[in-house]
Amino acid sequence: MKWLHLAFAVLLLPISSIALAQSAATQPSVAPTRENYLRIAAEVEKSLQNDDLLKFFPATVDPNGGFFENFGRDWSHTNPARDTTRSIVYQSRLIWLAAQAAMRYPALAETYLAYVRHGTQFLIDKQWDKTAGGFWWSVDVSGRVARQSDKHIYGNAFAIYALAAAYQATHDQADLDLAKTAFAWLETHAHDATNGGYFEQLRADGSHVTAPAPGAAPTGRGGGDVLGARPGQKSMNAHIHILEALTGLLEVWPDDLVKKRTEEVYQIGLTKIYADPGYLHLFFTEDWTPAAGRDSYGHDIESAYLFAESAAALGKPDDPACWTAGRKIVDHCLQVGYDPTSGSLNSEGTVDGSGSIDKSRVWWVEAESLNALLLMHERYGKDDPRYWNAFVKQWNFIAAHQIDSQNGGWFNTLNADDTPMRSKIAKTDAWTEGYHQGRAMLNVVERLRKLAAK
Repeated sequence: MKWLHLAFAVLLLPISSIALAQSAATQPSVAPTRENYLRIAAEVEKSLQNDDLLKFFPATVDPNGGFFENFGRDWSHTNPARDTTRSIVYQSRLIWLAAQAAMRYPALAETYLAYVRHGTQFLIDKQWDKTAGGFWWSVDVSGRVARQSDKHIYGNAFAIYALAAAYQATHDQADLDLAKTAFAWLETHAHDATNGGYFEQLRADGSHVTAPAPGAAPTGRGGGDVLGARPGQKSMNAHIHILEALTGLLEVWPDDLVKKRTEEVYQIGLTKIYADPGYLHLFFTEDWTPAAGRDSYGHDIESAYLFAESAAALGKPDDPACWTAGRKIVDHCLQVGYDPTSGSLNSEGTVDGSGSIDKSRVWWVEAESLNALLLMHERYGKDDPRYWNAFVKQWNFIAAHQIDSQNGGWFNTLNADDTPMRSKIAKTDAWTEGYHQGRAMLNVVERLRKLAAK
């Protein structure tokens, strides 16, 4: 695929990742001018190519099916024969990323569409349970179900999200058909007709794991599912991504029931999951009673974008409830989670910012912060400079520290002193791929150029 690298070199400005990091580290705060919008857009675009798309494709493509999931810090892949696990979240996110690249870069569409079709074929042939329905959480490359695998709503949501994007890019009817089938399966097995939203922990037959009766032994996995929820709980994390998946499906299939469910989860997000002064509860009982817990600053700031995306798909892009909550969320993150010295967003902590704060810099948290800060600048920047100033600092931090200037790609996690965390040094695993940073950079480039055109 050497020609693909050459094609990008022709299409894009010749800015190396190392040069980006060095210039960003010393760059002072800049004014929101057309010149600076376009300059930063060019930097982000180049990094999107070098540090995301060209790192994951074609290296992750396994000729035997799906995408390889494990690469080291230097992107080494020493034993492909043992890299056989195919988790639904990782597989779906790379399908989504390839679909976005195909639509963004027409000159390279044929190459990226091949990756999309490669990924969706694995979902269709191996990851979907042809007997009972639903997507398995994890299978091997032959389609054999992994031990203790289940059909969690989070994984099924990402599969729908990927298939909707794939159909938008390829127009292959099989992708939309499976997305529709998966939505119908969730409607039958996972939708909570009494309290709204979705049951999350699903068994192989589609039945959901319920909370144990008082005094009874827990059912299911006991200590927590893949998202940390206890048996029978609902979670913020699953529902903001269910909202994302339904939004993506609605955009390619304007079905009345899909719209109804999108609106339902959107309202749950704004009225049950969101809370003043600007954060999200993490876990809930089935009737949406919140449980006490920590504040995930990364999920908070990500939701500000996801709410706005869904509002637009629902035909109400200026919904006051959406923007009031979204702005409060970003303001709250800037107040309690943001490090103004480095320009990074801490991972999690307490709602009021006191006590124990996890000051690690996690790649997806930094990416979602970048995306949401520019979104707020676009809407409120004329009256409030905080979002632009924080956005510039955030990008400078990412370029200087989160991006690996030696090997390319994003470090998974940095310590509080901005050094790479040794326990999370691998560039990819089942939870670490190119979706968060890819989406953030795609959106940021588009938004910056839109601002420059005004």
